[in-house]
Amino acid sequence: MKPARPGARPFEIAPLALVAFFVLLAATPGDIGSCNEAPDALDPNKFFASKQAIDCQRCTQCDIVTETCLKSCTPLLGGTFPTGCYPLVHDGEVCLDALLAASCSAYQGYVADEGSTVPTECDFCPPRPVADAGAE
Repeated sequence: MKPARPGARPFEIAPLALVAFFVLLAATPGDIGSCNEAPDALDPNKFFASKQAIDCQRCTQCDIVTETCLKSCTPLLGGTFPTGCYPLVHDGEVCLDALLAASCSAYQGYVADEGSTVPTECDFCPPRPVADAGAE
């Protein structure tokens, strides 16, 4: 007969091993959302051409007639990102997917001639609040 060994018993170690397994299996900071893609800058020419094509397609599908819709169904208009705004390719893909998945009522808000909205997925570089010059 073996003498009893001091220390933890197997049934005491199992829960700890299970917790350690799931902690070590978790994503590391910085890995979440990257999808193993290189952080390439979004090409404004490609992005705005794709967005314009989607706008035209969705306006036609949803029977929306606004100035924005009429412009989107014309030859390529192009576009640029605001100064200091550098979205990534993944950001552009997420935006275009959101536009394709939007309901007609939501899309009507995106292409409204006045008071249009922007899906949060497409708000790459929201303006920062300007500090009040008189406040100290």
